[in-house]
Amino acid sequence: MPFGLLKYGFARSYPAKRLFPVRPPLKEGYDVVIIGGGGHGLAAAYHLAHDHGITDVAVLDKGYLGGGNTARNTTIVRANYLTPEGVSFYAESMKLWRDLSVRLGFNILYAQRGHLTLAHTDASVRTMRWRAEVNKHLDVDSELIWPEEIGRLVPSMDLSRTVRYPVLAALYHPPGAIARHDAVAWGYAARAADKGVELHPETEVTALLTTPDGSRVTGVETTRGPVRANRVLQAVAGSSSLIAGMAGLRLPIRSIPLQACVSQPLKPFLDPIIVSGSLHTYVSQSARGELVMGGATDPYPLYGTRSTLDFKEGLMGHMLELFPGLSEVRILRQWAGIADMTPDFSPIMGPTPVEGLYIDAGWGTWGFKATPICGVTMAHTLATGEAHPLIRSFALQRFRAFDQVGEKGAASVGH
Repeated sequence: MPFGLLKYGFARSYPAKRLFPVRPPLKEGYDVVIIGGGGHGLAAAYHLAHDHGITDVAVLDKGYLGGGNTARNTTIVRANYLTPEGVSFYAESMKLWRDLSVRLGFNILYAQRGHLTLAHTDASVRTMRWRAEVNKHLDVDSELIWPEEIGRLVPSMDLSRTVRYPVLAALYHPPGAIARHDAVAWGYAARAADKGVELHPETEVTALLTTPDGSRVTGVETTRGPVRANRVLQAVAGSSSLIAGMAGLRLPIRSIPLQACVSQPLKPFLDPIIVSGSLHTYVSQSARGELVMGGATDPYPLYGTRSTLDFKEGLMGHMLELFPGLSEVRILRQWAGIADMTPDFSPIMGPTPVEGLYIDAGWGTWGFKATPICGVTMAHTLATGEAHPLIRSFALQRFRAFDQVGEKGAASVGH
């Protein structure tokens, strides 16, 4: 045991600084109120203070910080999307991820592993080739590789032609990575608080306050009383439609449970992240050795986070086809989050028709990997009142104008 740790354990006082300050009294008003204390909301708060000097900010969450989808995701980071808008957006996010631990002074356990999206049909091979070409044109490292090279990267995978769904090829994305989800939320929260942002967990928003004609937001009603604000950002994932509905907005979003599970710890054997959209399966091995696994969204909209045996049975069947050597491995735990899905599988970001109300929603299954760039772009949008150039294509009005950004071909799982 290190001597310093032993000395600290026997000390009579503990001078170490708290990671988060004690929750302060809720003020009557703030320049900006952010609804949602997950990765996106906390990142936006940090960048408002750090990049734009706006520190009169309150982050409100009905639970604990980082306790929603941030705590329930499977921590994959990538930029190998299909549309130019999506690739450009996530490429900028990847740049921010690489030195995020240094910027926040908090170890987020970022680990570059490589990312393989498997193709089991000729149609899938064509899609992977398409994605690789789009990625290369936008300086994102992706290429189509074949079973021989896949076998060198993942020797434990069954690449025989006798399985039900043989692997024909894969889109290989070397920058693919994983990071520790709760550390990301804590790092952003701690640095935002250092700059004067107020963190208010266990403070549920029960209503959005607007002018009599509903054209402008004036604040929020919470379980701790009303709060005035000229600018309100909602970043609440699966609850996006519920919050927007408080201002009379109807969002093109379906809220659907998305389940995942983790195995008992194993010795390291799987370095790359493996994804099969055809099999609705993805898996990575954590730093502690667990296999983090997920699959398709549930087949029906629901505001619930219960787990099901059907999900686990289907996922394990496909996992064992890819990795038959795992047949004796036990599942340690299983959980679910609520994915907010849009028709074109791209997010909704920026101003809304209600003046002063801004939205960060529609992330479906890929919100975690966008956390850093969402913080930068939404802070810019809140500070200036104009959508950041990277998110203009993700505006809410694109659905009215039939100008959608179709990312279904780059989805990691079935929806």
